[in-house]
Amino acid sequence: MNSPASAHGSAGTTSSSSSSPTSAPVPPAHRVAPGQVAFGLDTFGDITVDSGGRPVHHAQVLRDVVEQGVLADEVGVDAFGIGEHHRPDFAVSAPDVVLAGIATRTERITLGSAVTVLSSDDPIRVFQRFSTVDALSNGRAEVVLGRGSFTESFPLFGLDLQQYEQLFSEKLDLFSALLPEGPVTWSGELRPPLVKQHVYPKTEGGLASWIAVGGSPESVVRAARYRQPLMLAIIGGPAGRFAPFADLYREANAQLAGSEAPRLPIAVHSPGFIAETDARAAELAMPHWLTNRNQIGRERGWGDAGEADFHRETRSGAMYVGSPETVAQKIATTVRTLGLDRFDLKYASGPTPHDDLMTSIDLYGRKVIPRVRELLTEAGFTPGVPQAVSRR
Repeated sequence: MNSPASAHGSAGTTSSSSSSPTSAPVPPAHRVAPGQVAFGLDTFGDITVDSGGRPVHHAQVLRDVVEQGVLADEVGVDAFGIGEHHRPDFAVSAPDVVLAGIATRTERITLGSAVTVLSSDDPIRVFQRFSTVDALSNGRAEVVLGRGSFTESFPLFGLDLQQYEQLFSEKLDLFSALLPEGPVTWSGELRPPLVKQHVYPKTEGGLASWIAVGGSPESVVRAARYRQPLMLAIIGGPAGRFAPFADLYREANAQLAGSEAPRLPIAVHSPGFIAETDARAAELAMPHWLTNRNQIGRERGWGDAGEADFHRETRSGAMYVGSPETVAQKIATTVRTLGLDRFDLKYASGPTPHDDLMTSIDLYGRKVIPRVRELLTEAGFTPGVPQAVSRR
């Protein structure tokens, strides 16, 4: 892996409206009331099952994801993210197209990816697609850039996995050069150079972007170097274990951009599910979580997980499963521990039926979010300032 100090300089040579990494526009979900945390929902468009336990067709799942995004807007969720995959157990391979459909039926919710696999995409096309979503949504689009944990897109699009690191580094460098939206002169090793090139359509207020990381210090520092907000994907273990990465990001920003530079937000993406009671949430979520976890585990050589693993992750790990009060208490602890500006709940894990997902979304917006905000107010929490709660 490239060292963080060289991640930008070795990727490509850039000359645009600035010659060094620039701050991305403030993510729209942070245009909330001053001092408030934003709350989002994420989905990968998992293939669901119907009332008889039969898999639902990809096309219907895509239509259902649109309805889920519309409901999220109606119940007050701040952001809705859709992930990209290229495998049979997920329906979404083109998140921006689904987001465009949601954009025309919503009013206020921020719409973004979760994540865009930049390594196997074209940075220019990514910018064009999301600037189009931004236009259709009247400035509510954002893109979350990452490498993703699956690699099916590389052979699918004719890319060499041996260039995994170089592809991401170089494409991130080019994408960052596009964000100021001026003429771009750029050169790298994996594609022809650009000379005073404009990319269209332009946005009206800038395209918001994040860099998603799974917990490597190099990736955290790279996000700071590019002056982009950080999205921490915490999918296993206690959230407090990631406190050093949040601290490192803040320290790197202060060192690289100076103490007077605007503070950049930190978010967390973690899985969960909400029902009226803890018991009902576990009953509905556990079998589908196990299906998803063990299918992926067999592909990667892991041992099968069991009920005890589910309950351990729910009790003290990265799963936010339970009643609105249980989930709200756990989210509030994570937000305080890491000093977050935003928390995204990945509300679908495995083939959970659409109706159950809609109930979970409704409870998240109507009960969990207001309760978390209440708990944060009671604790005197300020976004960006960690509190000593539980950093285990």
